[in-house]
Amino acid sequence: METPKYPSRCVERFLDYVKIDTQSSEDSESYPSTPGQLDLLRLLVDELSELGIEDVGMDEHGYVFATIPATTRKEHVPTIGFIAHVDTSPEVSGAHVKPLLHENYQGEDLVLPDDPSVVLRLEENPQLEDQIGHTIITASGRTLLGADNKAGVAEIMGAAEYLMAHPEIPHGPIRLGFTPDEEIGQGTRYFDVQKFGAVYAYTVDGETVGEIQDETFSADTLHVTFIGRNTHPGFAKDRMVNAIKVAADFISRLPSDERSPETTADKEGYVHPYVVDGGVERFTLKVLVRDFTTDGLKRLEQQLEELARQTSADWPGAAVETRIEESYRNMKEILDAHPAVVEAAIEAVRRAGLQPKLQPIRGGTDGSRLCFMGLPTPNIFAGEHNFHSRSEWVSIRDMHKAVEVIVELARIWEERA
Repeated sequence: METPKYPSRCVERFLDYVKIDTQSSEDSESYPSTPGQLDLLRLLVDELSELGIEDVGMDEHGYVFATIPATTRKEHVPTIGFIAHVDTSPEVSGAHVKPLLHENYQGEDLVLPDDPSVVLRLEENPQLEDQIGHTIITASGRTLLGADNKAGVAEIMGAAEYLMAHPEIPHGPIRLGFTPDEEIGQGTRYFDVQKFGAVYAYTVDGETVGEIQDETFSADTLHVTFIGRNTHPGFAKDRMVNAIKVAADFISRLPSDERSPETTADKEGYVHPYVVDGGVERFTLKVLVRDFTTDGLKRLEQQLEELARQTSADWPGAAVETRIEESYRNMKEILDAHPAVVEAAIEAVRRAGLQPKLQPIRGGTDGSRLCFMGLPTPNIFAGEHNFHSRSEWVSIRDMHKAVEVIVELARIWEERA
Protein backbone atom coordinates (compact mmCIF):
# COMPACT_ATOMS: atom_id res chain seq x y z
CA MET A 1 0.00 0.00 0.00
CA GLU A 2 1.27 3.47 -0.95
CA THR A 3 2.54 5.52 2.01
CA PRO A 4 0.72 8.88 2.23
CA LYS A 5 2.90 11.91 1.53
CA TYR A 6 1.10 13.78 4.31
CA PRO A 7 0.08 11.17 6.91
CA SER A 8 -3.02 11.88 8.96
CA ARG A 9 -5.85 10.17 10.81
CA CYS A 10 -8.34 11.02 8.07
CA VAL A 11 -9.48 7.41 7.66
CA GLU A 12 -9.87 6.80 11.39
CA ARG A 13 -11.86 10.03 11.67
CA PHE A 14 -14.04 9.00 8.73
CA LEU A 15 -14.85 5.64 10.32
CA ASP A 16 -16.02 7.51 13.42
CA TYR A 17 -18.02 10.12 11.52
CA VAL A 18 -20.07 7.64 9.47
CA LYS A 19 -21.44 6.05 12.65
CA ILE A 20 -23.28 9.28 13.48
CA ASP A 21 -26.67 9.46 11.78
CA THR A 22 -26.71 12.83 10.00
CA GLN A 23 -29.44 12.35 7.40
CA SER A 24 -31.08 15.66 6.54
CA SER A 25 -34.85 15.94 6.09
CA GLU A 26 -36.92 17.97 3.65
CA ASP A 27 -39.93 17.69 5.97
CA SER A 28 -38.28 19.41 8.93
CA GLU A 29 -38.88 23.06 9.84
CA SER A 30 -35.73 23.32 11.99
CA TYR A 31 -32.21 24.29 10.91
CA PRO A 32 -30.26 22.11 10.76
CA SER A 33 -33.10 19.85 9.75
CA THR A 34 -32.05 16.96 12.00
CA PRO A 35 -30.35 16.80 15.43
CA GLY A 36 -27.78 14.20 14.38
CA GLN A 37 -26.02 16.79 12.24
CA LEU A 38 -25.37 18.86 15.34
CA ASP A 39 -23.84 15.81 17.03
CA LEU A 40 -21.19 15.60 14.31
CA LEU A 41 -20.71 19.35 14.14
CA ARG A 42 -20.08 19.50 17.89
CA LEU A 43 -17.58 16.67 17.56
CA LEU A 44 -15.76 18.65 14.87
CA VAL A 45 -15.56 21.66 17.19
CA ASP A 46 -13.93 19.46 19.82
CA GLU A 47 -11.50 17.86 17.36
CA LEU A 48 -10.47 21.18 15.84
CA SER A 49 -9.82 22.55 19.32
CA GLU A 50 -7.71 19.48 20.11
CA LEU A 51 -5.58 20.29 17.07
CA GLY A 52 -4.71 23.62 18.68
CA ILE A 53 -6.97 25.83 16.58
CA GLU A 54 -8.03 28.71 18.79
CA ASP A 55 -10.85 30.43 16.92
CA VAL A 56 -13.05 27.39 16.24
CA GLY A 57 -16.74 28.01 16.79
CA MET A 58 -20.25 26.90 15.86
CA ASP A 59 -22.90 29.54 15.21
CA GLU A 60 -26.62 29.40 15.97
CA HIS A 61 -27.31 27.71 12.64
CA GLY A 62 -24.79 24.91 13.14
CA TYR A 63 -22.04 26.19 10.83
CA VAL A 64 -18.58 25.35 12.15
CA PHE A 65 -15.80 27.75 11.11
CA ALA A 66 -12.12 27.69 12.10
CA THR A 67 -8.78 29.11 10.93
CA ILE A 68 -5.43 27.43 10.42
CA PRO A 69 -3.12 30.40 11.13
CA ALA A 70 -0.73 31.60 8.43
CA THR A 71 2.88 30.41 8.63
CA THR A 72 4.23 32.49 5.74
CA ARG A 73 6.40 35.58 6.11
CA LYS A 74 4.88 37.04 2.96
CA GLU A 75 2.28 39.75 3.11
CA HIS A 76 -0.97 39.70 1.19
CA VAL A 77 -1.32 35.92 0.82
CA PRO A 78 -5.04 35.42 0.08
CA THR A 79 -7.13 33.53 2.60
CA ILE A 80 -8.46 30.35 1.07
CA GLY A 81 -11.16 28.05 2.42
CA PHE A 82 -12.08 24.38 2.38
CA ILE A 83 -15.72 23.37 2.88
CA ALA A 84 -17.60 20.09 3.33
CA HIS A 85 -21.12 19.20 4.45
CA VAL A 86 -21.92 16.84 7.32
CA ASP A 87 -25.39 15.68 6.29
CA THR A 88 -26.16 12.57 4.26
CA SER A 89 -28.93 11.95 1.76
CA PRO A 90 -32.52 11.44 2.96
CA GLU A 91 -32.94 8.81 0.24
CA VAL A 92 -31.24 5.92 2.09
CA SER A 93 -30.94 5.26 5.81
CA GLY A 94 -27.86 6.62 7.53
CA ALA A 95 -28.64 5.06 10.92
CA HIS A 96 -26.44 2.37 12.45
CA VAL A 97 -23.88 2.47 9.63
CA LYS A 98 -21.37 -0.36 9.90
CA PRO A 99 -18.29 0.50 7.80
CA LEU A 100 -16.41 -2.46 6.35
CA LEU A 101 -12.80 -2.48 5.10
CA HIS A 102 -12.08 -4.67 2.07
CA GLU A 103 -8.31 -4.89 2.06
CA ASN A 104 -6.11 -5.62 -0.97
CA TYR A 105 -9.00 -5.45 -3.42
CA GLN A 106 -8.33 -7.65 -6.46
CA GLY A 107 -11.36 -7.01 -8.66
CA GLU A 108 -13.66 -9.52 -7.00
CA ASP A 109 -17.36 -8.97 -6.36
CA LEU A 110 -17.91 -7.32 -2.98
CA VAL A 111 -21.03 -8.86 -1.43
CA LEU A 112 -22.28 -6.73 1.45
CA PRO A 113 -23.13 -9.12 4.29
CA ASP A 114 -26.24 -7.55 5.82
CA ASP A 115 -28.01 -7.69 2.45
CA PRO A 116 -26.30 -10.04 -0.02
CA SER A 117 -28.39 -8.58 -2.85
CA VAL A 118 -26.17 -5.49 -2.66
CA VAL A 119 -23.05 -6.35 -4.64
CA LEU A 120 -20.25 -4.13 -5.96
CA ARG A 121 -19.24 -5.61 -9.29
CA LEU A 122 -16.27 -4.42 -11.30
CA GLU A 123 -18.22 -4.40 -14.58
CA GLU A 124 -20.81 -2.09 -13.01
CA ASN A 125 -18.24 0.12 -11.25
CA PRO A 126 -15.42 0.80 -13.74
CA GLN A 127 -13.72 3.15 -11.26
CA LEU A 128 -12.83 0.06 -9.23
CA GLU A 129 -10.26 -0.87 -11.89
CA ASP A 130 -8.01 1.83 -10.41
CA GLN A 131 -8.32 0.32 -6.92
CA ILE A 132 -6.55 -3.01 -7.41
CA GLY A 133 -4.35 -3.60 -4.38
CA HIS A 134 -5.99 -0.85 -2.35
CA THR A 135 -8.46 -0.93 0.54
CA ILE A 136 -12.13 -0.20 -0.21
CA ILE A 137 -14.56 0.99 2.46
CA THR A 138 -18.27 0.17 2.14
CA ALA A 139 -21.24 -0.05 4.48
CA SER A 140 -22.73 -3.43 5.34
CA GLY A 141 -25.64 -3.44 2.89
CA ARG A 142 -28.55 -1.92 4.81
CA THR A 143 -27.46 1.72 4.83
CA LEU A 144 -25.52 4.20 2.81
CA LEU A 145 -21.90 4.68 3.85
CA GLY A 146 -21.88 8.46 4.17
CA ALA A 147 -18.76 9.08 2.10
CA ASP A 148 -20.86 11.86 0.59
CA ASN A 149 -19.66 14.04 2.23
CA LYS A 150 -18.05 12.69 5.39
CA ALA A 151 -15.06 11.64 3.30
CA GLY A 152 -14.59 15.32 2.47
CA VAL A 153 -15.06 16.28 6.12
CA ALA A 154 -12.42 13.75 7.20
CA GLU A 155 -10.00 14.81 4.47
CA ILE A 156 -10.20 18.48 5.44
CA MET A 157 -9.67 17.45 9.05
CA GLY A 158 -6.71 15.31 7.98
CA ALA A 159 -5.12 18.24 6.16
CA ALA A 160 -5.75 20.51 9.15
CA GLU A 161 -4.14 17.93 11.41
CA TYR A 162 -1.04 17.76 9.22
CA LEU A 163 -0.68 21.51 8.72
CA MET A 164 -1.10 22.28 12.41
CA ALA A 165 1.62 19.72 13.21
CA HIS A 166 3.97 21.08 10.52
CA PRO A 167 4.25 24.87 10.83
CA GLU A 168 7.39 24.73 8.69
CA ILE A 169 5.10 24.43 5.65
CA PRO A 170 4.57 27.99 4.40
CA HIS A 171 0.96 28.92 3.75
CA GLY A 172 -1.43 31.80 4.22
CA PRO A 173 -4.55 31.85 6.41
CA ILE A 174 -6.78 28.84 5.77
CA ARG A 175 -10.44 28.87 6.68
CA LEU A 176 -12.33 25.64 7.34
CA GLY A 177 -16.11 25.37 7.04
CA PHE A 178 -18.47 22.51 7.85
CA THR A 179 -22.10 22.95 6.86
CA PRO A 180 -25.46 21.19 7.39
CA ASP A 181 -28.34 20.37 5.04
CA GLU A 182 -26.53 20.43 1.70
CA GLU A 183 -28.40 17.33 0.52
CA ILE A 184 -31.74 19.14 0.73
CA GLY A 185 -30.45 22.26 -1.01
CA GLN A 186 -30.11 24.35 2.15
CA GLY A 187 -26.39 24.11 2.83
CA THR A 188 -25.70 27.81 2.28
CA ARG A 189 -29.01 29.17 3.58
CA TYR A 190 -27.35 30.99 6.49
CA PHE A 191 -23.73 30.82 5.35
CA ASP A 192 -22.08 34.15 6.18
CA VAL A 193 -19.52 34.69 3.42
CA GLN A 194 -18.17 37.83 5.06
CA LYS A 195 -17.70 36.08 8.40
CA PHE A 196 -16.06 33.11 6.70
CA GLY A 197 -13.54 35.57 5.35
CA ALA A 198 -11.99 33.61 2.50
CA VAL A 199 -11.18 35.16 -0.87
CA TYR A 200 -11.54 31.81 -2.63
CA ALA A 201 -12.67 28.38 -1.45
CA TYR A 202 -12.97 24.75 -2.48
CA THR A 203 -15.67 22.26 -1.62
CA VAL A 204 -14.23 18.77 -1.13
CA ASP A 205 -17.23 16.80 -2.39
CA GLY A 206 -16.32 15.17 -5.70
CA GLU A 207 -16.02 11.66 -7.01
CA THR A 208 -13.05 10.10 -8.82
CA VAL A 209 -9.50 10.85 -7.72
CA GLY A 210 -8.03 13.75 -9.72
CA GLU A 211 -11.36 15.32 -10.63
CA ILE A 212 -11.98 19.06 -10.42
CA GLN A 213 -15.39 20.50 -11.17
CA ASP A 214 -15.86 24.10 -12.24
CA GLU A 215 -19.25 23.64 -13.87
CA THR A 216 -22.62 22.45 -12.59
CA PHE A 217 -26.20 22.37 -13.71
CA SER A 218 -28.33 25.44 -13.39
CA ALA A 219 -31.22 24.11 -11.35
CA ASP A 220 -34.77 24.94 -10.28
CA THR A 221 -37.75 23.09 -8.87
CA LEU A 222 -41.10 23.53 -10.61
CA HIS A 223 -44.14 23.08 -8.35
CA VAL A 224 -47.22 22.11 -10.41
CA THR A 225 -50.57 21.97 -8.62
CA PHE A 226 -53.65 20.63 -10.41
CA ILE A 227 -56.96 21.68 -8.89
CA GLY A 228 -59.97 19.42 -9.33
CA ARG A 229 -63.44 19.13 -7.81
CA ASN A 230 -64.23 16.53 -5.18
CA THR A 231 -67.58 15.02 -4.31
CA HIS A 232 -68.97 11.71 -3.10
CA PRO A 233 -67.90 9.12 -5.69
CA GLY A 234 -71.37 7.58 -5.66
CA PHE A 235 -72.82 10.84 -6.95
CA ALA A 236 -69.87 12.07 -8.99
CA LYS A 237 -71.20 11.82 -12.53
CA ASP A 238 -70.63 15.11 -14.38
CA ARG A 239 -69.45 16.66 -11.11
CA MET A 240 -66.10 15.23 -10.06
CA VAL A 241 -62.82 16.36 -11.55
CA ASN A 242 -60.07 14.10 -10.21
CA ALA A 243 -56.84 16.10 -9.81
CA ILE A 244 -54.89 12.86 -9.41
CA LYS A 245 -55.92 11.77 -12.91
CA VAL A 246 -55.09 15.19 -14.34
CA ALA A 247 -51.63 14.99 -12.79
CA ALA A 248 -51.18 11.45 -14.11
CA ASP A 249 -52.07 12.70 -17.60
CA PHE A 250 -49.48 15.47 -17.24
CA ILE A 251 -46.80 12.98 -16.17
CA SER A 252 -47.64 10.73 -19.13
CA ARG A 253 -47.00 13.64 -21.49
CA LEU A 254 -43.47 14.24 -20.19
CA PRO A 255 -40.74 13.06 -22.60
CA SER A 256 -39.79 9.43 -22.00
CA ASP A 257 -37.02 9.03 -24.60
CA GLU A 258 -35.24 12.35 -23.98
CA ARG A 259 -34.91 15.09 -21.37
CA SER A 260 -35.21 12.65 -18.46
CA PRO A 261 -32.53 11.42 -16.03
CA GLU A 262 -32.82 7.91 -17.46
CA THR A 263 -31.98 9.03 -21.00
CA THR A 264 -29.47 11.88 -20.62
CA ALA A 265 -25.75 12.15 -19.95
CA ASP A 266 -22.83 14.58 -20.20
CA LYS A 267 -24.19 18.13 -20.63
CA GLU A 268 -27.79 17.23 -21.48
CA GLY A 269 -30.45 18.69 -19.20
CA TYR A 270 -33.56 16.97 -17.92
CA VAL A 271 -36.93 17.27 -16.15
CA HIS A 272 -37.66 14.87 -13.32
CA PRO A 273 -40.90 14.54 -11.33
CA TYR A 274 -39.78 13.25 -7.95
CA VAL A 275 -42.33 14.11 -5.25
CA VAL A 276 -46.14 13.98 -5.35
CA ASP A 277 -48.69 14.95 -2.72
CA GLY A 278 -52.44 15.45 -2.57
CA GLY A 279 -55.77 13.97 -3.43
CA VAL A 280 -58.78 14.31 -5.71
CA GLU A 281 -59.32 18.03 -5.08
CA ARG A 282 -55.74 19.24 -5.16
CA PHE A 283 -52.62 17.38 -6.31
CA THR A 284 -49.06 18.78 -6.40
CA LEU A 285 -45.95 17.53 -8.17
CA LYS A 286 -42.41 18.71 -7.62
CA VAL A 287 -40.37 18.58 -10.82
CA LEU A 288 -36.60 19.02 -10.91
CA VAL A 289 -35.49 21.08 -13.90
CA ARG A 290 -31.83 20.97 -14.93
CA ASP A 291 -29.76 22.46 -17.74
CA PHE A 292 -26.16 23.62 -18.05
CA THR A 293 -27.24 27.06 -19.24
CA THR A 294 -29.67 29.36 -17.47
CA ASP A 295 -31.32 30.21 -20.81
CA GLY A 296 -31.86 26.50 -21.46
CA LEU A 297 -33.28 26.10 -17.97
CA LYS A 298 -35.82 28.86 -18.62
CA ARG A 299 -36.87 27.32 -21.93
CA LEU A 300 -37.50 23.98 -20.23
CA GLU A 301 -39.57 25.66 -17.54
CA GLN A 302 -41.67 27.51 -20.11
CA GLN A 303 -42.30 24.24 -21.97
CA LEU A 304 -43.36 22.51 -18.76
CA GLU A 305 -45.70 25.31 -17.74
CA GLU A 306 -47.29 25.29 -21.19
CA LEU A 307 -47.67 21.50 -21.01
CA ALA A 308 -49.36 21.84 -17.61
CA ARG A 309 -51.79 24.44 -19.00
CA GLN A 310 -52.59 22.25 -22.01
CA THR A 311 -53.21 19.24 -19.79
CA SER A 312 -55.51 21.21 -17.49
CA ALA A 313 -57.46 22.59 -20.47
CA ASP A 314 -58.14 19.03 -21.67
CA TRP A 315 -59.93 18.27 -18.38
CA PRO A 316 -63.00 20.55 -18.19
CA GLY A 317 -63.39 22.03 -14.73
CA ALA A 318 -59.72 21.56 -13.81
CA ALA A 319 -57.25 24.35 -13.10
CA VAL A 320 -53.51 24.53 -12.62
CA GLU A 321 -51.05 26.63 -10.64
CA THR A 322 -47.29 26.68 -11.16
CA ARG A 323 -44.46 28.08 -9.08
CA ILE A 324 -40.70 28.06 -9.78
CA GLU A 325 -38.31 27.72 -6.85
CA GLU A 326 -34.72 28.65 -7.66
CA SER A 327 -32.13 26.09 -6.54
CA TYR A 328 -28.71 27.10 -7.89
CA ARG A 329 -26.92 28.30 -11.01
CA ASN A 330 -23.95 27.02 -13.00
CA MET A 331 -20.83 28.02 -11.06
CA LYS A 332 -18.90 28.40 -14.32
CA GLU A 333 -20.64 31.74 -14.90
CA ILE A 334 -18.63 33.06 -11.95
CA LEU A 335 -15.48 30.92 -12.04
CA ASP A 336 -14.61 31.94 -15.60
CA ALA A 337 -13.88 35.40 -14.17
CA HIS A 338 -11.48 33.88 -11.58
CA PRO A 339 -9.29 31.46 -13.55
CA ALA A 340 -6.56 31.32 -10.88
CA VAL A 341 -8.86 29.35 -8.55
CA VAL A 342 -9.20 26.42 -10.93
CA GLU A 343 -5.60 26.71 -12.16
CA ALA A 344 -4.34 26.28 -8.59
CA ALA A 345 -6.46 23.15 -8.18
CA ILE A 346 -5.11 21.69 -11.41
CA GLU A 347 -1.54 22.28 -10.25
CA ALA A 348 -2.27 20.76 -6.82
CA VAL A 349 -3.65 17.61 -8.41
CA ARG A 350 -0.54 17.33 -10.60
CA ARG A 351 1.74 17.74 -7.57
CA ALA A 352 -0.12 14.87 -5.94
CA GLY A 353 1.00 12.67 -8.84
CA LEU A 354 -2.45 12.56 -10.42
CA GLN A 355 -3.88 13.42 -13.80
CA PRO A 356 -6.23 16.42 -13.47
CA LYS A 357 -9.69 15.75 -14.86
CA LEU A 358 -11.65 18.96 -15.37
CA GLN A 359 -15.29 18.18 -15.95
CA PRO A 360 -18.83 19.33 -15.19
CA ILE A 361 -21.02 17.88 -12.44
CA ARG A 362 -24.47 16.59 -13.30
CA GLY A 363 -25.64 18.09 -10.04
CA GLY A 364 -24.67 20.90 -7.73
CA THR A 365 -22.61 21.61 -4.65
CA ASP A 366 -22.63 24.26 -1.95
CA GLY A 367 -20.06 25.92 -4.21
CA SER A 368 -22.76 26.55 -6.81
CA ARG A 369 -24.53 28.94 -4.47
CA LEU A 370 -21.37 30.29 -2.83
CA CYS A 371 -20.04 31.43 -6.20
CA PHE A 372 -23.09 33.66 -6.62
CA MET A 373 -22.80 34.83 -3.00
CA GLY A 374 -19.36 36.30 -3.71
CA LEU A 375 -17.09 33.37 -2.87
CA PRO A 376 -15.68 31.62 -5.99
CA THR A 377 -15.74 27.94 -5.02
CA PRO A 378 -14.98 25.06 -7.41
CA ASN A 379 -15.22 21.45 -6.26
CA ILE A 380 -12.39 18.94 -5.84
CA PHE A 381 -12.59 15.18 -5.46
CA ALA A 382 -13.17 13.42 -2.16
CA GLY A 383 -13.16 9.88 -3.61
CA GLU A 384 -16.89 9.32 -3.09
CA HIS A 385 -18.65 6.78 -5.33
CA ASN A 386 -22.24 5.55 -5.77
CA PHE A 387 -23.69 8.51 -3.88
CA HIS A 388 -27.01 8.13 -2.06
CA SER A 389 -27.03 4.35 -2.28
CA ARG A 390 -26.33 1.25 -0.23
CA SER A 391 -23.45 0.43 -2.59
CA GLU A 392 -21.58 3.66 -1.76
CA TRP A 393 -17.81 3.26 -1.40
CA VAL A 394 -14.55 5.13 -0.99
CA SER A 395 -10.91 4.04 -1.12
CA ILE A 396 -8.33 4.74 1.57
CA ARG A 397 -5.73 5.60 -1.07
CA ASP A 398 -8.05 8.25 -2.56
CA MET A 399 -8.77 9.79 0.83
CA HIS A 400 -5.07 10.29 1.50
CA LYS A 401 -4.67 11.75 -2.00
CA ALA A 402 -7.39 14.28 -1.26
CA VAL A 403 -5.51 15.32 1.90
CA GLU A 404 -2.40 15.72 -0.25
CA VAL A 405 -4.20 17.96 -2.74
CA ILE A 406 -5.54 20.18 0.06
CA VAL A 407 -2.06 20.62 1.53
CA GLU A 408 -0.59 21.33 -1.92
CA LEU A 409 -3.25 23.96 -2.53
CA ALA A 410 -2.20 25.69 0.68
CA ARG A 411 1.39 25.70 -0.57
CA ILE A 412 0.51 26.93 -4.06
CA TRP A 413 -1.46 29.96 -2.93
CA GLU A 414 1.44 31.01 -0.73
CA GLU A 415 3.98 30.50 -3.53
CA ARG A 416 1.96 32.54 -5.99
CA ALA A 417 1.33 35.47 -3.65
